[in-house]
Amino acid sequence: MIHGNRLGQRLRAIRLAGFGGEPVTQGVVASALHRSVPLVSSWEKGKALPPEESLHAYARFFATSRSYAGGRAHLLPLEDLLDEERQRFEQLSRELIQLRAAAGPGAPPVPQRADEVTTRTPWEGMWHFGDRAPITLVCARRPVEPATGPESPDYVELAAYDDLDALLELHGHVCAANPGVTVHHRLADELDHSDLTNHLVLLGGVGAERTTGRIVESLKLPVVSDPQLPAFRVAGRSGRSSIFRSTLEAAEPHPRLTEDVALFCRAPNPFNRKRSVTICHGNYGRGTYAAVRTLTDPRFRDRNRAYLEQRYGPDDTYGVLARVAIVAGEVITPDWTQAGTVLHEWANTA
Repeated sequence: MIHGNRLGQRLRAIRLAGFGGEPVTQGVVASALHRSVPLVSSWEKGKALPPEESLHAYARFFATSRSYAGGRAHLLPLEDLLDEERQRFEQLSRELIQLRAAAGPGAPPVPQRADEVTTRTPWEGMWHFGDRAPITLVCARRPVEPATGPESPDYVELAAYDDLDALLELHGHVCAANPGVTVHHRLADELDHSDLTNHLVLLGGVGAERTTGRIVESLKLPVVSDPQLPAFRVAGRSGRSSIFRSTLEAAEPHPRLTEDVALFCRAPNPFNRKRSVTICHGNYGRGTYAAVRTLTDPRFRDRNRAYLEQRYGPDDTYGVLARVAIVAGEVITPDWTQAGTVLHEWANTA
């Protein structure tokens, strides 16, 4: 629990009191507030702090039974509230805002909409792990071994690492977001038992390795990478798969990548449920780099973080598959709030 839970307990009590003594479900509240059920659940459990605007909406919803007339959940405009309903709204709103303030200064506000964000410090972002547990960044080994070995004066250890641009981008950001916390980088085929119980970040195609492959398999993700195409496959309910390929221009042997596909996924660590696993992967290395940049790029990370917080709870397994534009060889950081960028997303509620 990251915040005081008096606010969460009160939100739950209001919901269970419902209208005329008839409780409403979290799904009804989520529908009225245009939020996800896991997020509403995380508010009640005290695992996430609702923004003030969401508390105002919560108070407006429960101020009148007309909010749920005919089994349809919606928010009435303030000007449509009757005097008694307006008084109820103002009372509830003041109470909830006061409980939120009492949760403490360490709980940063969450924007109401993904396009209403302010720049935050890195330790308020998705790469900050508040439990201060060690973090391990994992890369695949490059298919071609470096020309020099460890005994050579010119040996460079990182030459064996794939997705170096993603690793360098993320390593600096994770260290800045978690001052004083141990941050390791490892090759997927060199992980030991202590690494597996840390916060794990898997970069690129590490799922092919035996140990990291077990991690990915245990998450039972509906999205799998097919390196032969290369493409991501999404299993459909009908048994048919949707395939998300990259876009290449010009003929072999020197095709030009103009659009890649990036996967960002976060889940509890199957070897230690108090830690997490994050996957950043692309059809090509540009997609892996873009998956990292989605939540490190200062121009986009806050709105992309808000996008996740509005949909998923902190204990959920969730993932976003996004389109990545490549312009003159440069990766354009995906903006998940822009129509057409998100290709597929899913969540398994905790």
